[in-house]
Amino acid sequence: MPKLLQLNVTANWGSTGKIAEGIGQAAMARGWESAIVYGRMMNPSQSKLIKVGNQTDVYLHYARHRFLDGEGLGSKRATKRIIEQIKEYAPDIIHLHNIHDHWLNYPLLFEYLATVDMPIICTFHDCWAFTGGCAYFDRVDCRQWVSECIKCPLKSHFDRSRQNFKLKKELFISIQNKLTIVPVSNWLEGFIKQSFLRNFRIKMIHNGIDTNKFKPIFSKSRVVLGVALPWSARKGLEDMIKLRGLLSDDIEIRLVGLNDEQLKNLPIGITGIKRTQSIEELVRHYGEAAVFVNPTYEDNFPTTNLEALACGTPVITYRTGGSPEAVDSETGIVIDKGDIESLAGAIMKVIDNPDLFPASACRARAEAHFDKNIQFGKYIDLYDSLSNKSK
Repeated sequence: MPKLLQLNVTANWGSTGKIAEGIGQAAMARGWESAIVYGRMMNPSQSKLIKVGNQTDVYLHYARHRFLDGEGLGSKRATKRIIEQIKEYAPDIIHLHNIHDHWLNYPLLFEYLATVDMPIICTFHDCWAFTGGCAYFDRVDCRQWVSECIKCPLKSHFDRSRQNFKLKKELFISIQNKLTIVPVSNWLEGFIKQSFLRNFRIKMIHNGIDTNKFKPIFSKSRVVLGVALPWSARKGLEDMIKLRGLLSDDIEIRLVGLNDEQLKNLPIGITGIKRTQSIEELVRHYGEAAVFVNPTYEDNFPTTNLEALACGTPVITYRTGGSPEAVDSETGIVIDKGDIESLAGAIMKVIDNPDLFPASACRARAEAHFDKNIQFGKYIDLYDSLSNKSK
């Protein structure tokens, strides 16, 4: 039985953790054994879980990141231990997801990967791998990464973006002959093809969701829904609050994923709900909403859009990253970033004209393009083809 090993900061928790979990389940259904190496935060998994380090390691690594711009350069002892466990597990495929976020020492990991004789997959959930440190560069419209990051406009303290950039370039090139890069949006694929990774094997695979769990089982009401885990200015929280003054009082704005401080400061007229890992609760919110609004300013290919569509709810999103790729003319509207008035107008268009954006069309699009059995199955096809080539 072939063995799959995935690495991600979380296990069956949050968007990337659930994606890794879904891929592991798809692999097991096709005769693979599956294990997931993770750093923190988890839910029970069908795959074997292997934990990296402890909370102290995370705090120390974060301090190195925060004060010395050393993201991915801490956790040496924990990473050495996990490499020994990987050797013991002896996988046939290694699949990397989010290896940043201060939990793993990526130079040590890549030094090990350079010695193995097996295919390696790396799913890009953001832009971190080909920049000097940032996951997104939209806010400052930075293009340094095309040639070489020198001085990061997003950093106000110690800046080693140039060293980080050179190190990543060197390490990725060291495993180029065995690496396949999987961006999860056409948008990100376009950037990768402009970066130092342009000559690597690249195969785009959109994210998938469980359309058997996310489905239309609730009646629609005049609810404008936003879901973010967590909410921040990057996710458009301020814009959702501004909408309250532009929409009539009979329309409920409901925000899921707020923390205690955000709930305390939420203005009157907006329903705030804390973060939830309950799929049943999320399905209820998606299903009751007339429209799902995703005013994100920096993103790759958010799964919240897909979950809403699967529940029969049209999506309005800013023209951000690959977020517009989730919808077509029957299932959503794309608005320029920060255009609050157009956003409000689009919301009213959807609410007042439900026949223009039918629940059946939203559901059909999710089933056809974003069902996890289809999307995650593409990864297993990739594993099988690469494994056969390596034999």
